[in-house]
This record gives sequence, structure tokens and C-alpha cells, in this order.
Amino acid sequence: MSILQKIKNTVRSRSIHVAYVDVGSCNGCDIEVLACLAPRYDIEQYGIYVHNNPREADVLLVIGSMTPQWVDKLQDIWEKIPEPKVAIAVGNCPISGCVFNRWHSYIEPPVAKYIPIAAQVPGCPPRPTEILNAILALAPTLFNDYEEKKK
Repeated sequence: MSILQKIKNTVRSRSIHVAYVDVGSCNGCDIEVLACLAPRYDIEQYGIYVHNNPREADVLLVIGSMTPQWVDKLQDIWEKIPEPKVAIAVGNCPISGCVFNRWHSYIEPPVAKYIPIAAQVPGCPPRPTEILNAILALAPTLFNDYEEKKK
């Protein structure tokens, strides 16, 4: 591994850009993701920045129960994120549908059926520290030697 590649790995692991999408939730997980931005957890001290534009993101946080209206939209958003990229399912809803997964309901869990999910953060809602840990755990493997893997 060259010195330049080592520098790239170090810098990228400290500059993680996150976009999040709510595919139909009760807003409990939204509140916990937004709490990560608050001074108590201060997600930016770890080099994690939240964007609205998926074209600037490395990590996609998926929140909520998957509804049929979001199937095509979520796949479009996933395709707009440049490589290397990962998706994290936040909360029980994208994993199992949670309380919304009932007979005759209009949800289609899990989200992993539609896009590849690298990590799951269960909980209803999960704590901000668990969301942070999932992002920070994936960052080193996401960016490590990306240029060499492409060859």
C-alpha cells in the first residue's frame, strides 16, 4: 500500500457523508437521528456530516416501514449514491415492519429486499449512540483501499 493510499484511507475514515430517507415511519427514529446532530451527541465531532442530497453521501440511513410507494424511489436514491456506499437500516421498522406489520397493511418489509443493507440497528427507536456506532463501525471497511479494490 502506497503512502498516498494510507493518507486517503485516513482522511476518508474521518469524513463520512450521510443521507437519510424515511420510507414511512412514526418519526421516532427521525427524532433519534436528529438527536445525533444535537450538541449532546455532536455527530460532526466524529467527521460525520448529514446531507439531503444522496449524490454527496457515502452512507444511506433508511428509516421506517417500507411502503409500496417507496420501492422505486428508494432504488433510485440508492443508485444516485456514488461508490463506495453502504446502507444502514435504523429501527425495527425497516428490519421487520415492527408494529405496522399487520394483516392487510400496506407495508413490505424488510428493506433489504430492495437495496443491500450492510448493517441493522434494531430498536424502537434505537438510541443515538447505537446509530453512531453503526456508522463508525462501517466507515473503515467502506473506504479502506477503495481504489485498489476497483482495479
